[in-house]
Amino acid sequence: MHDFESLLSGGHHNSLGHTIEVVELVLADRKLLANLLDCYRSSDELVRLRVSNALKRVTIAQPTWVADYIEDLLSWIADIDQPSTQWTLAIVFDLLRGQMGREQFARATGIVKRNLADHDDWIVLNNSMKTLTKWSAHVDGLAEWMLPHLHRLASDTRKSVAANARKSLKSLNAQSLMPG
Repeated sequence: MHDFESLLSGGHHNSLGHTIEVVELVLADRKLLANLLDCYRSSDELVRLRVSNALKRVTIAQPTWVADYIEDLLSWIADIDQPSTQWTLAIVFDLLRGQMGREQFARATGIVKRNLADHDDWIVLNNSMKTLTKWSAHVDGLAEWMLPHLHRLASDTRKSVAANARKSLKSLNAQSLMPG
């Protein structure tokens, strides 16, 4: 049993701390993934931030392992009101798209839509836009739902948010011009 919470705590908030070490431990022993995800229950925001970074890395390396925890990601983890959790979920849900059932994918879509509509964090917005834009070609009505949000964000004062909104609008426009 590893004390991941201790490994992931402390230090500067812009530092990964021992995140890479934790990822290596999890990738060496799949059973430790549950311990990592349990760290999302930590009261320490920095620990949860590093859990998100580690989860993204583990998902890239072993998506089928993380797929075993889709229900946790869609429920109590998605309810964590912290930007790092929300932007990580947009990425992880996209990486796990092929691993989700229809109902799970619909729930994931709803979570990412909620984050695009309700969050103001620039990373949450950027990752939500990217994921939803990818999915819009496969989800009926998603492009139309996105349009007012993208138009609002295209004039955002944060350059990356505005640029990503314009890029998404351009992509959605190109999709609508494609013969179907």
